[in-house]
Amino acid sequence: MQLAHYVSHFLAKQGIKHVFAVSGGSSLRLIHAIAETPGITFICPQHEQAGAMAADGYARVTGNLGAAISTSGPGATNMITGVCSAYYDSVPVIFITGQVATFKMKGNSGVRQVGFQETAAVDIYKPITKYAVLIDNPLKIRYELEKACHIARSGRPGPVLIDIPDNIQREEINPNKLKSFIPEPETKGLDRQDGKIERCIKFIKAAKRPVIILGWGIRLAKADKEAEEFVNKLGFPVVPTWGMADFLPASRPLLVGTFGTHGTRHANFAVQNSDLVLAVGTRLDTKATGSPANTFAREAKKVVVDIDPYELGKFKRFGLGIDLIVNADAKVFFKTINSKISNIEKQNTSEWLKQIALWKKKYPVCSSQCYKQKDVNPYVFVKELSKQCREGDTIVIDTGCTVAWMMQGFEFKKGQRLYHDWNNTAMGWALPASIGASFAFNKGSIICVTGDGALQMNIQELATVIRHK
Repeated sequence: MQLAHYVSHFLAKQGIKHVFAVSGGSSLRLIHAIAETPGITFICPQHEQAGAMAADGYARVTGNLGAAISTSGPGATNMITGVCSAYYDSVPVIFITGQVATFKMKGNSGVRQVGFQETAAVDIYKPITKYAVLIDNPLKIRYELEKACHIARSGRPGPVLIDIPDNIQREEINPNKLKSFIPEPETKGLDRQDGKIERCIKFIKAAKRPVIILGWGIRLAKADKEAEEFVNKLGFPVVPTWGMADFLPASRPLLVGTFGTHGTRHANFAVQNSDLVLAVGTRLDTKATGSPANTFAREAKKVVVDIDPYELGKFKRFGLGIDLIVNADAKVFFKTINSKISNIEKQNTSEWLKQIALWKKKYPVCSSQCYKQKDVNPYVFVKELSKQCREGDTIVIDTGCTVAWMMQGFEFKKGQRLYHDWNNTAMGWALPASIGASFAFNKGSIICVTGDGALQMNIQELATVIRHK
Protein backbone atom coordinates (compact mmCIF):
# COMPACT_ATOMS: atom_id res chain seq x y z
CA MET A 1 0.00 0.00 0.00
CA GLN A 2 1.23 3.48 -0.81
CA LEU A 3 1.75 5.61 2.30
CA ALA A 4 -0.67 8.29 1.06
CA HIS A 5 -3.41 5.65 0.86
CA TYR A 6 -2.56 4.47 4.36
CA VAL A 7 -3.12 8.03 5.58
CA SER A 8 -6.49 8.34 3.81
CA HIS A 9 -7.71 4.98 5.16
CA PHE A 10 -6.54 5.95 8.64
CA LEU A 11 -8.55 9.20 8.52
CA ALA A 12 -11.64 7.32 7.33
CA LYS A 13 -11.32 4.91 10.27
CA GLN A 14 -11.35 7.93 12.61
CA GLY A 15 -14.89 8.70 11.45
CA ILE A 16 -13.79 11.64 9.29
CA LYS A 17 -15.96 11.79 6.18
CA HIS A 18 -14.80 15.11 4.74
CA VAL A 19 -11.30 16.54 4.46
CA PHE A 20 -10.83 20.18 3.46
CA ALA A 21 -7.93 20.31 1.06
CA VAL A 22 -6.25 22.70 -1.36
CA SER A 23 -4.07 21.11 -4.01
CA GLY A 24 -0.41 21.87 -4.55
CA GLY A 25 2.70 20.12 -5.73
CA SER A 26 3.43 18.59 -2.32
CA SER A 27 -0.14 17.65 -1.42
CA LEU A 28 -1.48 16.11 -4.67
CA ARG A 29 -0.63 12.52 -3.77
CA LEU A 30 -2.44 12.81 -0.43
CA ILE A 31 -5.50 14.41 -2.04
CA HIS A 32 -5.65 11.76 -4.78
CA ALA A 33 -5.57 9.09 -2.08
CA ILE A 34 -8.49 10.74 -0.28
CA ALA A 35 -10.46 10.79 -3.53
CA GLU A 36 -9.72 7.09 -4.13
CA THR A 37 -10.71 5.94 -0.63
CA PRO A 38 -14.33 4.80 0.03
CA GLY A 39 -16.20 6.58 2.82
CA ILE A 40 -14.18 9.78 2.73
CA THR A 41 -13.91 12.64 0.28
CA PHE A 42 -12.23 16.00 -0.01
CA ILE A 43 -13.74 19.48 -0.29
CA CYS A 44 -11.73 22.25 -1.95
CA PRO A 45 -12.31 25.58 -0.14
CA GLN A 46 -10.16 27.61 -2.61
CA HIS A 47 -7.90 28.92 0.17
CA GLU A 48 -6.02 27.10 2.91
CA GLN A 49 -7.16 29.50 5.65
CA ALA A 50 -10.76 28.76 4.77
CA GLY A 51 -9.94 25.05 4.71
CA ALA A 52 -8.53 25.18 8.23
CA MET A 53 -11.58 27.11 9.45
CA ALA A 54 -13.97 24.70 7.72
CA ALA A 55 -12.21 21.76 9.41
CA ASP A 56 -12.52 23.61 12.71
CA GLY A 57 -16.27 24.14 12.21
CA TYR A 58 -16.67 20.51 11.14
CA ALA A 59 -14.97 19.30 14.33
CA ARG A 60 -17.04 21.57 16.58
CA VAL A 61 -20.32 20.31 15.15
CA THR A 62 -19.44 16.61 15.00
CA GLY A 63 -17.54 16.50 18.28
CA ASN A 64 -15.01 14.41 16.36
CA LEU A 65 -11.75 15.18 14.58
CA GLY A 66 -11.75 17.63 11.72
CA ALA A 67 -9.12 17.38 8.99
CA ALA A 68 -7.46 19.73 6.50
CA ILE A 69 -4.64 19.28 4.00
CA SER A 70 -2.39 21.86 2.37
CA THR A 71 0.73 21.85 0.28
CA SER A 72 4.12 22.98 1.60
CA GLY A 73 5.42 26.53 2.07
CA PRO A 74 2.70 29.14 1.51
CA GLY A 75 0.01 26.48 1.66
CA ALA A 76 1.11 25.54 5.16
CA THR A 77 1.47 29.14 6.32
CA ASN A 78 -1.92 30.09 4.87
CA MET A 79 -3.58 27.68 7.32
CA ILE A 80 -2.11 29.28 10.44
CA THR A 81 -5.00 31.58 11.41
CA GLY A 82 -7.47 28.70 11.26
CA VAL A 83 -5.09 26.51 13.24
CA CYS A 84 -4.94 29.19 15.95
CA SER A 85 -8.75 29.23 16.13
CA ALA A 86 -8.76 25.50 16.85
CA TYR A 87 -5.83 25.70 19.27
CA TYR A 88 -7.13 28.47 21.51
CA ASP A 89 -10.60 26.89 21.65
CA SER A 90 -9.24 23.36 22.23
CA VAL A 91 -10.80 21.86 19.10
CA PRO A 92 -9.34 18.53 17.87
CA VAL A 93 -8.29 18.92 14.23
CA ILE A 94 -5.61 17.01 12.35
CA PHE A 95 -3.76 19.23 9.91
CA ILE A 96 -1.63 17.52 7.27
CA THR A 97 0.88 19.49 5.23
CA GLY A 98 2.78 18.24 2.24
CA GLN A 99 6.50 18.94 2.38
CA VAL A 100 9.26 18.98 -0.22
CA ALA A 101 11.01 15.66 -0.79
CA THR A 102 13.52 14.73 1.89
CA PHE A 103 16.40 14.91 -0.62
CA LYS A 104 15.46 18.54 -1.35
CA MET A 105 15.26 19.68 2.28
CA LYS A 106 17.79 22.23 3.56
CA GLY A 107 18.65 20.25 6.70
CA ASN A 108 21.47 21.92 8.64
CA SER A 109 23.04 23.50 5.56
CA GLY A 110 22.40 27.01 6.87
CA VAL A 111 20.63 28.15 3.70
CA ARG A 112 17.10 29.50 3.87
CA GLN A 113 15.59 27.13 1.33
CA VAL A 114 16.58 24.33 -1.03
CA GLY A 115 13.36 22.74 -2.27
CA PHE A 116 10.74 24.85 -4.06
CA GLN A 117 8.23 26.18 -1.50
CA GLU A 118 10.20 24.65 1.36
CA THR A 119 9.24 26.02 4.78
CA ALA A 120 9.89 24.42 8.17
CA ALA A 121 6.21 23.85 8.98
CA VAL A 122 6.84 21.91 12.18
CA ASP A 123 8.90 24.72 13.73
CA ILE A 124 6.18 27.25 12.89
CA TYR A 125 3.29 25.10 14.08
CA LYS A 126 4.72 23.92 17.40
CA PRO A 127 3.51 26.95 19.42
CA ILE A 128 -0.05 26.65 18.05
CA THR A 129 -0.62 22.89 18.13
CA LYS A 130 -0.55 20.19 20.79
CA TYR A 131 1.80 18.13 18.65
CA ALA A 132 3.69 18.68 15.40
CA VAL A 133 5.92 16.16 13.65
CA LEU A 134 7.77 15.65 10.35
CA ILE A 135 7.52 12.14 8.92
CA ASP A 136 11.10 11.42 7.84
CA ASN A 137 10.68 7.64 7.80
CA PRO A 138 7.69 5.89 6.17
CA LEU A 139 7.76 3.17 8.83
CA LYS A 140 6.79 5.77 11.46
CA ILE A 141 3.50 6.78 9.82
CA ARG A 142 1.15 4.56 11.85
CA TYR A 143 2.85 5.42 15.14
CA GLU A 144 2.77 9.16 14.46
CA LEU A 145 -0.82 9.24 13.15
CA GLU A 146 -2.09 7.29 16.16
CA LYS A 147 -0.05 9.40 18.55
CA ALA A 148 -1.25 12.67 16.99
CA CYS A 149 -4.92 11.67 17.08
CA HIS A 150 -4.63 10.50 20.68
CA ILE A 151 -3.04 13.79 21.70
CA ALA A 152 -5.63 15.80 19.76
CA ARG A 153 -8.49 14.14 21.65
CA SER A 154 -7.04 13.60 25.12
CA GLY A 155 -6.94 15.91 28.13
CA ARG A 156 -7.56 19.42 26.93
CA PRO A 157 -8.12 18.75 23.20
CA GLY A 158 -6.51 20.67 20.36
CA PRO A 159 -5.07 20.56 16.83
CA VAL A 160 -2.06 18.56 15.68
CA LEU A 161 0.17 18.69 12.59
CA ILE A 162 1.61 15.92 10.46
CA ASP A 163 4.14 17.17 7.89
CA ILE A 164 4.76 14.57 5.15
CA PRO A 165 7.43 14.99 2.45
CA ASP A 166 6.36 14.28 -1.10
CA ASN A 167 8.63 11.28 -1.62
CA ILE A 168 7.53 9.75 1.69
CA GLN A 169 3.88 9.99 0.59
CA ARG A 170 4.73 7.78 -2.42
CA GLU A 171 6.60 5.07 -0.52
CA GLU A 172 5.19 1.52 -0.57
CA ILE A 173 4.60 0.17 2.94
CA ASN A 174 3.23 -2.98 4.55
CA PRO A 175 0.62 -1.89 7.12
CA ASN A 176 1.09 -5.14 9.05
CA LYS A 177 4.71 -4.28 9.79
CA LEU A 178 4.12 -0.78 11.10
CA LYS A 179 4.70 0.01 14.76
CA SER A 180 1.62 1.17 16.66
CA PHE A 181 1.38 3.85 19.35
CA ILE A 182 0.31 2.64 22.79
CA PRO A 183 -0.74 5.56 25.01
CA GLU A 184 -0.19 5.59 28.72
CA PRO A 185 -3.38 5.07 30.77
CA GLU A 186 -5.22 8.36 31.10
CA THR A 187 -6.53 9.45 34.48
CA LYS A 188 -9.63 11.61 34.40
CA GLY A 189 -10.70 11.02 37.96
CA LEU A 190 -10.34 13.11 41.09
CA ASP A 191 -7.23 11.32 42.32
CA ARG A 192 -5.23 13.03 45.06
CA GLN A 193 -8.00 15.56 45.53
CA ASP A 194 -9.60 13.98 48.58
CA GLY A 195 -12.05 16.24 50.31
CA LYS A 196 -12.40 18.76 47.49
CA ILE A 197 -15.90 17.65 46.52
CA GLU A 198 -16.94 17.81 50.17
CA ARG A 199 -15.49 21.34 50.48
CA CYS A 200 -17.36 22.35 47.35
CA ILE A 201 -20.62 21.01 48.77
CA LYS A 202 -19.93 22.92 51.98
CA PHE A 203 -19.65 26.16 49.98
CA ILE A 204 -22.88 25.28 48.15
CA LYS A 205 -24.79 24.75 51.39
CA ALA A 206 -23.63 28.06 52.82
CA ALA A 207 -24.38 30.15 49.72
CA LYS A 208 -27.19 32.71 49.67
CA ARG A 209 -26.30 34.44 46.40
CA PRO A 210 -24.68 31.77 44.22
CA VAL A 211 -23.95 31.77 40.49
CA ILE A 212 -22.79 28.89 38.30
CA ILE A 213 -20.43 29.83 35.48
CA LEU A 214 -20.32 27.24 32.71
CA GLY A 215 -17.68 27.35 29.97
CA TRP A 216 -16.81 25.76 26.64
CA GLY A 217 -15.02 22.96 28.50
CA ILE A 218 -18.46 21.48 29.21
CA ARG A 219 -18.91 20.89 25.48
CA LEU A 220 -15.38 19.54 25.07
CA ALA A 221 -15.96 17.04 27.89
CA LYS A 222 -19.38 16.13 26.43
CA ALA A 223 -20.80 16.90 29.86
CA ASP A 224 -23.99 18.75 28.81
CA LYS A 225 -26.39 16.30 30.47
CA GLU A 226 -24.38 16.13 33.67
CA ALA A 227 -24.13 19.93 33.85
CA GLU A 228 -27.87 20.34 33.34
CA GLU A 229 -28.57 17.74 36.02
CA PHE A 230 -26.35 19.69 38.41
CA VAL A 231 -28.10 22.99 37.62
CA ASN A 232 -31.55 21.47 38.01
CA LYS A 233 -30.69 19.83 41.33
CA LEU A 234 -29.39 23.04 42.87
CA GLY A 235 -31.65 25.60 41.20
CA PHE A 236 -28.78 28.08 41.09
CA PRO A 237 -28.71 30.86 38.45
CA VAL A 238 -26.45 30.19 35.47
CA VAL A 239 -24.08 32.78 34.02
CA PRO A 240 -22.60 31.25 30.83
CA THR A 241 -19.44 32.25 29.06
CA TRP A 242 -19.68 32.99 25.33
CA GLY A 243 -18.96 29.36 24.51
CA MET A 244 -21.98 28.19 26.54
CA ALA A 245 -24.40 31.00 25.77
CA ASP A 246 -26.72 28.49 24.08
CA PHE A 247 -26.74 26.07 27.04
CA LEU A 248 -30.15 27.10 28.37
CA PRO A 249 -33.04 28.57 26.36
CA ALA A 250 -33.96 32.17 27.12
CA SER A 251 -37.25 30.93 28.60
CA ARG A 252 -35.48 29.28 31.54
CA PRO A 253 -35.63 31.50 34.67
CA LEU A 254 -32.25 30.20 35.85
CA LEU A 255 -30.50 31.72 32.84
CA VAL A 256 -29.01 35.10 33.76
CA GLY A 257 -27.03 35.97 30.63
CA THR A 258 -23.46 36.41 29.48
CA PHE A 259 -21.13 38.45 31.66
CA GLY A 260 -17.74 40.14 31.57
CA THR A 261 -16.45 43.14 29.65
CA HIS A 262 -18.65 42.28 26.64
CA GLY A 263 -21.57 40.78 28.58
CA THR A 264 -24.89 42.03 29.90
CA ARG A 265 -25.15 44.54 32.73
CA HIS A 266 -27.57 42.45 34.77
CA ALA A 267 -25.31 39.38 34.61
CA ASN A 268 -22.33 41.45 35.74
CA PHE A 269 -24.37 42.73 38.69
CA ALA A 270 -25.21 39.13 39.59
CA VAL A 271 -21.59 37.96 39.43
CA GLN A 272 -20.19 40.97 41.26
CA ASN A 273 -22.76 40.69 44.07
CA SER A 274 -22.65 36.90 44.44
CA ASP A 275 -21.32 35.11 47.51
CA LEU A 276 -20.37 31.95 45.62
CA VAL A 277 -18.95 31.57 42.11
CA LEU A 278 -18.76 27.97 40.92
CA ALA A 279 -16.94 28.00 37.56
CA VAL A 280 -16.62 24.79 35.55
CA GLY A 281 -14.89 24.37 32.20
CA THR A 282 -13.86 27.99 31.84
CA ARG A 283 -10.43 29.58 32.07
CA LEU A 284 -11.96 32.84 33.34
CA ASP A 285 -10.02 35.02 30.94
CA THR A 286 -9.62 38.78 31.29
CA LYS A 287 -12.79 39.43 29.31
CA ALA A 288 -14.66 37.47 31.97
CA THR A 289 -12.96 38.86 35.08
CA GLY A 290 -12.32 42.38 33.88
CA SER A 291 -9.21 44.28 34.95
CA PRO A 292 -7.74 44.25 37.47
CA ALA A 293 -8.68 40.59 37.93
CA ASN A 294 -8.64 40.81 41.73
CA THR A 295 -11.85 42.87 41.62
CA PHE A 296 -13.79 39.94 40.12
CA ALA A 297 -16.69 38.76 42.33
CA ARG A 298 -15.08 40.59 45.23
CA GLU A 299 -17.16 39.10 48.08
CA ALA A 300 -17.63 35.59 46.68
CA LYS A 301 -16.09 32.27 47.53
CA LYS A 302 -14.64 31.03 44.26
CA VAL A 303 -14.47 27.44 43.07
CA VAL A 304 -12.83 26.73 39.70
CA VAL A 305 -12.89 23.33 37.98
CA ASP A 306 -10.70 22.84 34.90
CA ILE A 307 -8.77 20.04 33.21
CA ASP A 308 -5.74 22.24 32.42
CA PRO A 309 -3.43 22.71 35.43
CA TYR A 310 -1.71 25.65 33.74
CA GLU A 311 -4.99 27.55 33.53
CA LEU A 312 -5.62 26.84 37.20
CA GLY A 313 -2.13 28.00 38.11
CA LYS A 314 -2.34 31.40 36.44
CA PHE A 315 -4.66 33.10 38.92
CA LYS A 316 -1.95 33.88 41.46
CA ARG A 317 -0.07 35.81 38.80
CA PHE A 318 -3.07 38.11 38.35
CA GLY A 319 -3.80 38.45 42.06
CA LEU A 320 -7.13 36.62 41.83
CA GLY A 321 -7.68 34.48 44.89
CA ILE A 322 -9.42 31.15 44.26
CA ASP A 323 -10.80 29.41 47.36
CA LEU A 324 -10.99 25.94 45.84
CA ILE A 325 -9.18 24.66 42.74
CA VAL A 326 -10.23 21.32 41.26
CA ASN A 327 -8.10 19.91 38.44
CA ALA A 328 -10.55 17.54 36.76
CA ASP A 329 -12.45 16.71 33.61
CA ALA A 330 -15.83 18.48 33.73
CA LYS A 331 -17.81 15.29 33.11
CA VAL A 332 -16.02 13.44 35.91
CA PHE A 333 -16.53 16.37 38.27
CA PHE A 334 -20.27 16.60 37.59
CA LYS A 335 -20.81 12.85 37.83
CA THR A 336 -18.99 12.78 41.16
CA ILE A 337 -20.70 15.77 42.73
CA ASN A 338 -24.15 14.86 41.35
CA SER A 339 -23.92 11.52 43.15
CA LYS A 340 -23.21 13.33 46.41
CA ILE A 341 -25.78 16.13 46.30
CA SER A 342 -28.81 13.96 45.60
CA ASN A 343 -29.92 14.13 49.20
CA ILE A 344 -28.81 17.63 50.21
CA GLU A 345 -31.48 20.15 51.02
CA LYS A 346 -32.19 22.36 48.01
CA GLN A 347 -31.09 25.92 48.65
CA ASN A 348 -33.75 28.62 48.80
CA THR A 349 -32.53 31.10 46.24
CA SER A 350 -35.91 32.70 45.51
CA GLU A 351 -34.95 36.14 46.87
CA TRP A 352 -31.67 36.07 44.95
CA LEU A 353 -33.47 35.12 41.74
CA LYS A 354 -35.96 37.95 42.33
CA GLN A 355 -33.10 40.42 42.67
CA ILE A 356 -31.58 39.18 39.41
CA ALA A 357 -34.97 39.51 37.72
CA LEU A 358 -35.13 43.14 38.90
CA TRP A 359 -31.70 43.84 37.40
CA LYS A 360 -32.84 42.26 34.13
CA LYS A 361 -35.85 44.56 34.06
CA LYS A 362 -33.85 47.66 34.99
CA TYR A 363 -31.03 47.01 32.52
CA PRO A 364 -32.57 45.38 29.42
CA VAL A 365 -30.33 44.54 26.48
CA CYS A 366 -32.84 45.85 23.98
CA SER A 367 -34.94 48.64 25.49
CA SER A 368 -37.99 50.25 23.90
CA GLN A 369 -35.79 53.21 22.95
CA CYS A 370 -33.81 50.95 20.62
CA TYR A 371 -36.89 50.56 18.41
CA LYS A 372 -37.34 54.32 18.07
CA GLN A 373 -34.02 55.02 16.40
CA LYS A 374 -34.01 56.15 12.79
CA ASP A 375 -31.40 53.62 11.73
CA VAL A 376 -31.78 49.97 12.64
CA ASN A 377 -30.35 49.32 16.09
CA PRO A 378 -28.12 46.21 16.08
CA TYR A 379 -29.78 44.87 19.21
CA VAL A 380 -33.18 45.16 17.56
CA PHE A 381 -31.82 43.23 14.59
CA VAL A 382 -30.37 40.50 16.82
CA LYS A 383 -33.61 40.19 18.78
CA GLU A 384 -35.66 39.95 15.60
CA LEU A 385 -33.21 37.42 14.18
CA SER A 386 -33.62 35.26 17.27
CA LYS A 387 -37.40 35.35 16.81
CA GLN A 388 -37.05 34.11 13.23
CA CYS A 389 -34.65 31.27 14.04
CA ARG A 390 -36.24 27.94 14.89
CA GLU A 391 -35.58 25.31 17.54
CA GLY A 392 -32.65 23.14 16.55
CA ASP A 393 -31.04 25.74 14.28
CA THR A 394 -27.26 26.11 14.21
CA ILE A 395 -25.92 29.67 14.23
CA VAL A 396 -22.34 30.48 13.19
CA ILE A 397 -21.14 34.03 13.83
CA ASP A 398 -18.21 36.30 13.04
CA THR A 399 -16.09 38.50 15.24
CA GLY A 400 -16.06 42.21 16.11
CA CYS A 401 -19.25 43.92 17.21
CA THR A 402 -21.22 41.05 15.69
CA VAL A 403 -20.19 38.61 18.41
CA ALA A 404 -20.80 41.16 21.19
CA TRP A 405 -24.30 41.98 19.91
CA MET A 406 -25.16 38.30 19.49
CA MET A 407 -23.80 37.31 22.90
CA GLN A 408 -25.84 40.00 24.62
CA GLY A 409 -29.04 40.12 22.61
CA PHE A 410 -29.73 36.76 20.96
CA GLU A 411 -32.45 34.80 22.76
CA PHE A 412 -31.82 31.10 22.32
CA LYS A 413 -34.50 28.48 21.84
CA LYS A 414 -34.37 24.83 22.82
CA GLY A 415 -31.83 22.79 20.90
CA GLN A 416 -30.16 25.72 19.17
CA ARG A 417 -26.37 25.75 18.97
CA LEU A 418 -24.10 28.71 18.41
CA TYR A 419 -20.52 28.54 17.16
CA HIS A 420 -17.74 31.09 17.06
CA ASP A 421 -13.96 30.89 17.42
CA TRP A 422 -14.26 32.38 20.86
CA ASN A 423 -10.64 33.05 21.75
CA ASN A 424 -9.00 33.78 18.41
CA THR A 425 -12.04 35.55 16.94
CA ALA A 426 -10.58 35.51 13.46
CA MET A 427 -12.05 37.84 10.88
CA GLY A 428 -14.08 35.92 8.31
CA TRP A 429 -14.23 32.68 10.32
CA ALA A 430 -18.00 32.27 10.17
CA LEU A 431 -18.51 31.57 6.47
CA PRO A 432 -15.94 28.76 6.04
CA ALA A 433 -16.82 27.35 9.47
CA SER A 434 -20.50 27.23 8.48
CA ILE A 435 -19.52 25.43 5.28
CA GLY A 436 -17.64 22.88 7.36
CA ALA A 437 -20.64 22.60 9.66
CA SER A 438 -22.97 22.03 6.72
CA PHE A 439 -21.03 18.92 5.69
CA ALA A 440 -21.20 17.63 9.25
CA PHE A 441 -24.82 18.51 9.94
CA ASN A 442 -27.78 17.02 8.09
CA LYS A 443 -30.82 18.41 9.86
CA GLY A 444 -32.22 21.80 10.79
CA SER A 445 -30.82 25.00 9.35
CA ILE A 446 -27.45 26.71 9.53
CA ILE A 447 -27.48 30.48 9.89
CA CYS A 448 -24.24 32.32 9.20
CA VAL A 449 -24.07 35.86 10.58
CA THR A 450 -21.15 37.91 9.27
CA GLY A 451 -20.24 41.58 9.14
CA ASP A 452 -19.15 44.28 11.54
CA GLY A 453 -19.20 48.02 12.04
CA ALA A 454 -22.73 48.15 10.64
CA LEU A 455 -24.33 50.31 13.32
CA GLN A 456 -25.49 52.98 10.85
CA MET A 457 -26.48 50.57 8.09
CA ASN A 458 -29.99 49.50 7.19
CA ILE A 459 -31.17 46.02 8.08
CA GLN A 460 -30.20 44.55 4.73
CA GLU A 461 -26.61 45.77 5.18
CA LEU A 462 -26.39 45.20 8.91
CA ALA A 463 -25.47 41.53 8.56
CA THR A 464 -25.44 38.83 5.95
CA VAL A 465 -27.66 35.97 6.93
CA ILE A 466 -27.12 32.83 4.92
CA ARG A 467 -29.67 30.12 5.50
CA HIS A 468 -29.31 26.73 3.91
CA LYS A 469 -30.79 23.35 4.64
